[in-house]
Amino acid sequence: MLALTSVWTTILLAAAVALGPLATDMYLPALPSMGAMLNAGTNQVQLTLSSYMAGLALAQLVCGPLADRFGRKPIMIGGFVLFAAASIGCALATDIETLILCRFLQALGGSAGPVLGRAAIRDIYTPREAARIMAILASIMALAPAVAPSIGGLLLTGFGWPAIFLALGGYALVMAVVVAFGIPEPMAPKHRQSLRLGSLWTNYSAIARDKSFLGYTLTNALVFSGLFAFLSGSSFVLIDFMGVRPEFFGFYFAAMVAGYIGGNLVAVRLGRYQAPDRILLLGIGICAASGALMAALAAAEMFHITAVMVPQTVFMAGVGMVLPQTMAGALANFPHMAGSASALFGFVQMTFAALIGMLVGHMHTGTSLVMASVIAGCGLGALLTYLVLVQRYPAPDFEPLPATQG
Repeated sequence: MLALTSVWTTILLAAAVALGPLATDMYLPALPSMGAMLNAGTNQVQLTLSSYMAGLALAQLVCGPLADRFGRKPIMIGGFVLFAAASIGCALATDIETLILCRFLQALGGSAGPVLGRAAIRDIYTPREAARIMAILASIMALAPAVAPSIGGLLLTGFGWPAIFLALGGYALVMAVVVAFGIPEPMAPKHRQSLRLGSLWTNYSAIARDKSFLGYTLTNALVFSGLFAFLSGSSFVLIDFMGVRPEFFGFYFAAMVAGYIGGNLVAVRLGRYQAPDRILLLGIGICAASGALMAALAAAEMFHITAVMVPQTVFMAGVGMVLPQTMAGALANFPHMAGSASALFGFVQMTFAALIGMLVGHMHTGTSLVMASVIAGCGLGALLTYLVLVQRYPAPDFEPLPATQG
């Protein structure tokens, strides 16, 4: 097996965590055609995304404590197997209700990847090191959404939308084998926690009362929800409203992901001499400004693809700077129960995203205005949360270093 601090371990963890974005991004080009084939409206088809996010949110509350008790590896492997089985159910679905249910079950298994990947990084590294490693991991992981819509578009045109879910199931089984035989157990035995309900309640209560955790988690949830608003509405805006062909949808999506990777790389470079919270504030400012620009262009009825994609690409650069810092900051105070902290972090993140996705689907009017307005609101909300909570309660070792150490 690989050493825990090996770059290949980071790459394998990124590949495991990438199952989440693959499960959301690969089938985005198929949403309009799935609605037509299953005789479902836009809001019903969008529920296949929101039900997945709701499943991720709920499952993480169970997944994290289980991993704190039994270790990261067995829970992650079991999650991947469940994901694969649910993916087959998605491929065989003949009505929208069955597809929504199977997407929920798919999320129950898929939750193991992101929550335990974050926890494993916290197991291995100090909080400040974890922020930099998570930025590197995010850069690697961003390759998944960069190529996923293009792969999904090709599978859709060549074999139909069920092939997308079969491919996802196959990837999950491969990752189960990789985790089983390639990555050592990262959690120290001394950090194993009890599964008694009283202990779980005590752990979650202690985490939820930590103002530093709340600040980083809410900031993350709002910025991530801005990203998810785009995921929820982009296929309907770009394909249905602006006429982009499904097989070309991935190219526009890749431009957005390039912004995300660029933000990650900037965060990695700045992380060598800047405090994580300074990088975080810069990223949030970028998100708030670009989201407001997109909403202003839509309100002025400038319904052109560049009026959506250019601001969203810049927004994603900010997201790439924000997410690693907030993940590391939220877990910084909880090395002894990183799985539970990561689970509650993920629950809040996915709950916000599911609600925002439902809002975009419910209010969609056929143009880009609703999607752009929601993205702007998320960016401005994240900035307000930073000023009210994060700035007042920074994570340990996240404050600016004295000049003599900088």
